[in-house]
Amino acid sequence: MFGQQIYMDHGATTPLHPAVLEAMLPYWTQDYGNPASSHHFGRMAERGLEKARRDMAELLGTRPQTIIFTGCGSESDNLAIRGVMAAARAAGRGNHLITSILEHKAVLGTAKQLRDYDGYELTVLPVSEYGQVAPEDVAAAIQPNTVLISIMAANNEIGSWQPFQEIGAIARDRGVLFHTDAVQAAAYTDWHLNDMPIDLLSLAPHKFYGPKGVGVLYRREGVELLSSQTGGGQEFGLRAGTVNVPLAVGAAAAFRLAIQEQQSRTACYQQLSQQLITGVLSQLPPDEVMLTGHPTDRLPHHVSFAFRGLKGNELLMHLDMAGIAASSGSACVSGDPKPSDTLIALGLGEAWQKGGLRFTVGSQNSPDDVAYVVSSLLEAVHKLRHLSLQYA
Repeated sequence: MFGQQIYMDHGATTPLHPAVLEAMLPYWTQDYGNPASSHHFGRMAERGLEKARRDMAELLGTRPQTIIFTGCGSESDNLAIRGVMAAARAAGRGNHLITSILEHKAVLGTAKQLRDYDGYELTVLPVSEYGQVAPEDVAAAIQPNTVLISIMAANNEIGSWQPFQEIGAIARDRGVLFHTDAVQAAAYTDWHLNDMPIDLLSLAPHKFYGPKGVGVLYRREGVELLSSQTGGGQEFGLRAGTVNVPLAVGAAAAFRLAIQEQQSRTACYQQLSQQLITGVLSQLPPDEVMLTGHPTDRLPHHVSFAFRGLKGNELLMHLDMAGIAASSGSACVSGDPKPSDTLIALGLGEAWQKGGLRFTVGSQNSPDDVAYVVSSLLEAVHKLRHLSLQYA
């Protein structure tokens, strides 16, 4: 067992907050009825579910009937994109979807599947060196048959904020629906959806100290979706299946804490992130490491690097042996990491494309943790560079 364990992969998931667990417990042990049942137990479960819906709506600045509970953020993305495109095609309103090269696979993979197997038209937009979509590119891509634009609020791999409100305003001006995947961004900005140019928005509570296995989709009133899941007609007929009331309650409890503590969490995370960025960039030459994503317009808890000539997965292995959890921007196939699609999209050369590394700090991290991570990372980099020279 390691002497210490430091978790810096909060972009992947977060630990459940004790207050969230406390809010959920009665709906497993006491008010455990099916919320669709008409007896006392069902009514108590339904009360919990609808309170969670009202709470989410209040925190997002919208109305309860716009909140749909799903099984995860990816399902929310799928329901938004597939549902809008299918409804539009059925009504003869259009067949064209716009997204970006840096979207999460729940969005980009869905969009490509709709193109390849269902005959929808798709435009995939490029990004800048900082991983941001240019609003003018969005405007230029809109066609007479464009139905939906889906651009994330902030990127999961490199942390850059997208100009999502500006893009939403362009969409609204052109009569096109706009969806944003806010899974990474939800806890780090204020939402007033009644007044924002957003028609659909996806959340995943496990990214902000809530439970796994539940997602949220905001759908502006009047936006037509065709559900791909049929059954008992739950969630306004858009997500069939018995609603998981404890997880819905936990989602709302976690989001309330996230909004209430947003300023203090953000300030703490920014301090830790900057300590990590400075510690690494001050100790390694710029031809060996770079900060990826926008240098300032980025998520407060997010730090991402690219290391020239190294493999992110090998760095992760060394960090794991030191008791540090982080993540890599590249996938591993047959033991050999592929070049990162994200780093390629940023325009980085071949020598950088396998060396992506992401740290996402959280509430249990301290300045001492960051100092240990910096020291361990530098040691791993030097060791791997020495080995590469030996076997060159």
